[in-house]
Parts: sequence; structure tokens; C-alpha cells
Amino acid sequence: MEERDFFDERPETRNHLMTCPHCGQQAEYQLNWLVRRKKAQLGRGADERDRARFAKAQSYMVRRDDLVGCKNIRCRKRFDVAGIQSVAFL
Repeated sequence: MEERDFFDERPETRNHLMTCPHCGQQAEYQLNWLVRRKKAQLGRGADERDRARFAKAQSYMVRRDDLVGCKNIRCRKRFDVAGIQSVAFL
């Protein structure tokens, strides 16, 4: 079985407070995340290795956005999303 068989996936947006490194203005930005929640039970056709991997699996989120555009009208430069983890466990 693949890892995707252990989780239910769905996209989600969350708000994060970030500061533009170019102009220094702080604003709230929406970042896209892929949320993978562990299923309640393992499907059929799983062997012992799959059951052991499923027992260790945890729900987690993966950040999909790497760049955001500054909300300051005068700046509007794109910058990297730094300081926010790319993978976060729930």
C-alpha cells in the first residue's frame, strides 16, 4: 500500500501574519496547505508491514505556497515565505 492510502487529503487556506522584507510592512496573507488526516482504520488488503506503518502515521499539513506578493500598493514585490514550516504535524 502507498502512503496516500493511509490519509484523506483536502486543500485548506490559513491566514499568517508576515512582514515584507522589501518595504517592512506587516500584513496577513492567506497560504494554501494540503491537509492529510489519518483515516480511522486501514483498508482491506493490508499486510503486517502496512499495519505497522499505519500505526506510526500521523496527520500533517504540507505548505503549497512558496512565494507571496506584498500587499503594499507601492511595493507589490514577491517574497519567499520564510519562518513558516513547510510541514506541520496536527
